[in-house]
Amino acid sequence: MSNLNLRPGMGSGFNRSRVVRFYDTTLRDGEQTVGVVFDPKTKLAIARKLDELGVSRIEAGFPKVSAEDAEAMRHILAAGLKAEVWGFARATKDDVDVLLQLKAPAAVIEVPTSDIKLKAYGLTRDEVVRRATTAIRHAADNGLKVAFFAVDGTRTELTFLKTIYQAALESGASEVVVVDTIGVCTPEAIYFLVSKVCEWVGKKTPVHFHGHNDFGLATASAIAAVRAGATWIQGTINGMGERAGNADIGEIALALQGLYGIPVQLRLEKIREVSQAVRQAAGYQLEPWKPLVGENLFMRESGAVASQFHIPEAIEPYAASVVAAKRQIVLGKKSGLDSVDQKSRELGLDLPQDRRQAALAAVKQKGIEKRGLVTDDEFREIALALSARAGP
Repeated sequence: MSNLNLRPGMGSGFNRSRVVRFYDTTLRDGEQTVGVVFDPKTKLAIARKLDELGVSRIEAGFPKVSAEDAEAMRHILAAGLKAEVWGFARATKDDVDVLLQLKAPAAVIEVPTSDIKLKAYGLTRDEVVRRATTAIRHAADNGLKVAFFAVDGTRTELTFLKTIYQAALESGASEVVVVDTIGVCTPEAIYFLVSKVCEWVGKKTPVHFHGHNDFGLATASAIAAVRAGATWIQGTINGMGERAGNADIGEIALALQGLYGIPVQLRLEKIREVSQAVRQAAGYQLEPWKPLVGENLFMRESGAVASQFHIPEAIEPYAASVVAAKRQIVLGKKSGLDSVDQKSRELGLDLPQDRRQAALAAVKQKGIEKRGLVTDDEFREIALALSARAGP
């Protein structure tokens, strides 16, 4: 951490007595990633991984619109997970009834609230208030815990947004979600809006933030939401989702905990394992430089950096152990003599001192020819050949 983060006023405004928890929507909103389909067996396997990660709530799917989602939710509800299992519903009696039939304990119930969304759907404000309150009342009367989800809330006129949140709570919702549906709010605007919503609903009503990453600001916006009073962050593993994806719960947890000192309910030492499981199930790859889970994060090729490898904090922002990653030196075009020395020690090779420069030259040439990294086996061959030439 930089000492600048500790200066007076930096990181102020956070309530550090409250734990931030995560509501994972990988199985619903994450599956909206183009080309991704999770079958029920895969959803159950991912849900178990999310539970191991320490996710507090898992949104198991949207069962009204998919028989496979209903099947997956049935299995997840029966799996005995520590996490709460939630469902997703539009503000209709039919959607709610499917969740009741599945004996789901809780659900997000959504309606669009911005004027542009209402125009697209051909709805009026009065109509969406009626739909929301009717569905929420039906759910609450039948024992379903409800978080009200105002779709495109960040582009909704504030007076109407306040009206519909209050109507939802009066009808039986116990929590509300601030939703940046297409990721168009700045972190400053999110702070303003979440602060307003917290005022409107009172201290006893939990406020969630659900953001998308279209401008690359989802993590920053989630942190702003927490500073403003949100205690639940909704998001996905790897930030997967449609368009530019959802807020990445791992990135948010790391930043809150590591930079702001905010307690979070998530086992970061499991995040790389869960990330790998989800991307393998979904069939996509991530950038090797992606925060938290990228394969390059604790891998060092540069000779200048390798020379500092013995002091991790000189070259890394947080310990590899935080995310259960392996620190390693790799060889290639950008390597230096320190890289060669460390790799030789790692592989137990007795490379003569007067052959180090030749070994480095061979490594660089190999890296250029391959346009990639030199493997351990290739370096072993280089070192053994040079050692043999050195003679007795």
